[in-house]
Amino acid sequence: MSANSFDARSTLQVGDESYEIFKLDKVEGSARLPYSLKVLLENLLRTEDGANITADHIRALGNWDSQAQPSQEIQFTPARVIMQDFTGVPCVVDLATMREAVKELGGDPAKINPLAPAELVIDHSVIADKFGTKDAFGQNVELEYGRNKERYQFLRWGQTAFDEFKVVPPGTGIVHQVNIEHLARTVMVRNGQAYPDTLVGTDSHTTMVNGLGVLGWGVGGIEAEAAMLGQPVSMLIPRVVGFKLTGELPAGTTATDLVLTITEMLRKHGVVGKFVEFYGEGVAATSLANRATIGNMSPEFGSTAAMFPIDGETLKYLKLTGRSEQQVALVEAYAKEQGLWLDPAAEPDFSEKLELDLSTVVPSIAGPKRPQDRIVLANAAAQFSQDVRNYVDTVDEAGKESFPASDAPANTPNGAPSKPVTVTAPDGTTYEIDHGAVTVAAITSCTNTSNPYVMVAAALVAKKAVEKGLTRKPWVKTTLAPGSKVVTDYFDKAGLTPYLDKVGFNLVGYGCTTCIGNSGPLPEEVSKAVNEHDLAVTSVLSGNRNFEGRINPDVKMNYLASPPLVVAYALAGSMKVDITKDALGIDTDGNPVFLKDIWPSEAEVNDVVANAIGEDMFNKSYQDVFAGDAQWQALPIPTGNTFEWDPQSTYVRKPPYFEGMTMETTPVSDIAGARVLAKLGDSVTTDHISPAGAIKADTPAGKYLTEHGVERRDFNSYGSRRGNHEVMIRGTFANIRLRNQIAPGTEGGFTRDFTQADAPVSFIYDASRNYIDQGIPLVVLAGKEYGSGSSRDWAAKGTALLGVKAVIAESYERIHRSNLIGMGVLPLQFPEGASAEALGLTGEETFTFTGVTELNNGTTPRTVKVTTDTGVEFDAVVRIDTPGEADYYRNGGIMQYVLRSLIRK
Repeated sequence: MSANSFDARSTLQVGDESYEIFKLDKVEGSARLPYSLKVLLENLLRTEDGANITADHIRALGNWDSQAQPSQEIQFTPARVIMQDFTGVPCVVDLATMREAVKELGGDPAKINPLAPAELVIDHSVIADKFGTKDAFGQNVELEYGRNKERYQFLRWGQTAFDEFKVVPPGTGIVHQVNIEHLARTVMVRNGQAYPDTLVGTDSHTTMVNGLGVLGWGVGGIEAEAAMLGQPVSMLIPRVVGFKLTGELPAGTTATDLVLTITEMLRKHGVVGKFVEFYGEGVAATSLANRATIGNMSPEFGSTAAMFPIDGETLKYLKLTGRSEQQVALVEAYAKEQGLWLDPAAEPDFSEKLELDLSTVVPSIAGPKRPQDRIVLANAAAQFSQDVRNYVDTVDEAGKESFPASDAPANTPNGAPSKPVTVTAPDGTTYEIDHGAVTVAAITSCTNTSNPYVMVAAALVAKKAVEKGLTRKPWVKTTLAPGSKVVTDYFDKAGLTPYLDKVGFNLVGYGCTTCIGNSGPLPEEVSKAVNEHDLAVTSVLSGNRNFEGRINPDVKMNYLASPPLVVAYALAGSMKVDITKDALGIDTDGNPVFLKDIWPSEAEVNDVVANAIGEDMFNKSYQDVFAGDAQWQALPIPTGNTFEWDPQSTYVRKPPYFEGMTMETTPVSDIAGARVLAKLGDSVTTDHISPAGAIKADTPAGKYLTEHGVERRDFNSYGSRRGNHEVMIRGTFANIRLRNQIAPGTEGGFTRDFTQADAPVSFIYDASRNYIDQGIPLVVLAGKEYGSGSSRDWAAKGTALLGVKAVIAESYERIHRSNLIGMGVLPLQFPEGASAEALGLTGEETFTFTGVTELNNGTTPRTVKVTTDTGVEFDAVVRIDTPGEADYYRNGGIMQYVLRSLIRK
């Protein structure tokens, strides 16, 4: 029950139903707040308990100073939690382990139970092994079940053992698309109350739901577990960046072009740790599908959330996707009653403002390794010719550049380096590939597959290409992995599926696939040519992430593009082709075919969307969404409220987080004699840190699996083995593109082991075991934007389990910094303007950190003293930003804090 200090409790009547609500206008100053902060204000009013959430907190939010730096801590209680299976499996593993720990400490295991709705969508496990055939989908599903039977049985146990926990089975869709199409409420109804739908999710792209007027963002699995168990999310009232949209998108541009433009603008502006909120006349002209695409990319521009208010477009989408009449009416009535309805003319109080005239957006792609590196499509081939030089050896034996732009051979477009290699296909035909060959063209990821306009445009490009006699180049692996079954339904209804199939974009699965690294292997002959000749080949995908080493181990350069451009590049076959001017192929009459010849008009796309998509499709796809197919239902379900761990399992193992834990906390101590495990540069992402992608046989993780009797063909991916900490520790910091500066000349999971004479180069995991055996704490040195990217909790879990006690970086992205604290790792920041290089740190020093013990007094030091055995000394900024985070650190981590709190209740 709310303390209701502001007399905000009221009743809202909608049709025959009445709901208890908490009126925002009871708080002075609420009317001027941005939409997102109004949602937070309602959250505080409804959950005010006089202790964690007080009238002063509510008053502080009402009096929000848009220009102030964040300093006021509040406790946000999300209405629900959403998970995908890669992050969800370790969440359920942790909950199962917590049940045992509670029992060992004399508590009731049943207390470990979600207190808010928690929904998990299995979408990260399907790998696009098979492609280009009509039975690719069925074959990939069979492989998925074969690889993941143990994990799926475990999740089925969780669905029966925990209340409020539901699982959307494999083959249904991508979590964020399923969320906006079915799971999101926009206005939540629970226990007679109506309130804004809010959530946290174990995937950074949870922000996709912001397009539907729902406030939510990605957190690590450890934060999500705490939220499920009733712990509020500790946060500072953020700065809110207003992004004004005006005008309309010009013909020939897509939502992808728009979102890449916005990503570039906001990355340049700097929005890490801030809310972004879209407003203005252009919002009303932006479809819900386009809003969701923009919201999805929030992690790419670095903001916590990217909000759109509720309006008629929201209601239209809710109705289209099968929400009940009462629900749609409630959303409208609630939003208007609470001042949450879009006023296109309004200018809320924002901390900072940007503006974009939609009519200035032009066709674009982004790459070759960061989403914010937008390239105007007309400049893409020329830009590739420059960027590829960072990935190939362009110097001949005499020391002269092989192909400088000034005297490049005539057959090297735009002066790009060239190394043509002849490949023989299994059917005996031959073809030639070179640097820049598009070896992966994937229509994938919830970012764009949730948007019917770009998906239909892609299918129409395929149709027109087939009618001209064009198809994909033979070296291109083409895949179609929609975010929900609705997509294939409307392709079928519009008669477009056969054309996609003929171009090679056969359905491979309903899941994330290529965007998260599950692209599957390239054809053997292509992979062999690429690796033997060190070709810098490329991928083009309609995703949100294109980080180094993420998409496919054979592919060095990755480009984000709209689905219709993915099809175009599959036809062209090379990034050297200027698809705005050069021919994509030759038609049946011998004439060149250009992009303009097969690009659909806006009217053509709109006509298909209007006539092929209806409410009935969503009702059919989601009518029994938690039931699953026959394979899912046939899986045997373990029973009992505590899990029976299989000591032979290589998928699900009991983690060591609570070993030796007592009800009393151990005092925080200073850190002495620490050695450097890794010294890293700028923009090290959670993909670089967290285990992801394929497991190689000659790595510590591969050796572990081999020793446990697992055949190489059954290794599966790191993501699928996230429930086994032994595999995950061995894969932490093992990304094939990671460059550890204390082991120069290496790429991947290598360091130098200073426990041994001459400090030889060693696997990071092997060295960490030696340090732990000798009681030596470890530290990581890093540059700017450390931990950017996905909310991968294993980036923090693995760091902690390797024995790292502190990280010193120039700057952090929000989720990873928070996750480090959640695992008991101290995040520190170099002083303003300082860096490891500026301070002369080589990584060979021994470090001591003093002043950490101030935390034992109930306060958080602003800085701690860092000294080295080489005489370097500086004050590092302590990045424990809230009192709540300090409590987690004092307890050794968030899970230990929650466990002790629940037992004491």
